[in-house]
Amino acid sequence: MVVISAPSASSSASQPPIVEIVADRDTLIAQALNVVMTHIAAAIADRDRCTLALAGGSTPKPLYAALAQQDLPWDKIHIFWGDERYVPPSHPDSNEAMARQAWLDQVPFPPANIHPMPTLGGDPAGDALAHEQELRDFFQVAPGEFPALDVVLLGMGPDGHTASLFPHTAALDVVDRWVTVGDKDGEPRITLTRPFLNQARLVLFLVTGDNKQPALREIFSPTGDDRQYPARSIQPQGTLHWLLDQAAGAVLQG
Repeated sequence: MVVISAPSASSSASQPPIVEIVADRDTLIAQALNVVMTHIAAAIADRDRCTLALAGGSTPKPLYAALAQQDLPWDKIHIFWGDERYVPPSHPDSNEAMARQAWLDQVPFPPANIHPMPTLGGDPAGDALAHEQELRDFFQVAPGEFPALDVVLLGMGPDGHTASLFPHTAALDVVDRWVTVGDKDGEPRITLTRPFLNQARLVLFLVTGDNKQPALREIFSPTGDDRQYPARSIQPQGTLHWLLDQAAGAVLQG
């Protein structure tokens, strides 16, 4: 494992990111499990609950399977999602379906502790509003404020997108909402907004594959473009932790 000192991509970041480059995907998942378990324990010790936003895609699936093998106080953990494809929860492309299969349905989570994004209303904007209201009811923060999720897991596409914040799309401009509609080549998705994600106590990026190198180069460049590479604009108030396998992270090593 290599821990490198990387400059923050944005002057608004509260602290420099942690960047770890590990040998392979298996090592990355093992380290991610260690980081997530540590932060779950700290959140429960400090606030008697942990709020955790999950990522979709193939990379985190083995992490979820590993979490399903842990002995955790499931009644104190609340599960959210960073984004969701606008498909039924039974659809094979559903982030919710993947997480339930790998983890959530394998352990005794109270049903009320799982907060999926709604995708059955036939109206993505309406479902985004409904989910935002659910989050507001749960977090109970003052008007105009954003809540702080304890842990946010994110991936990154080769184009530099994260959650459903895609390059040069309208979702990047939403700063007064918690939830909005993302656009993937004309297909709607539900996504948390940048201001909401950036209140997190921990954002943990899991990135694998050499096809991510061009985007990572720009994300860690002092002159990179946030709108072209939206993952660059994720600069949480808490800790920003990048976990990269060697194939992805080689571009950041001297």
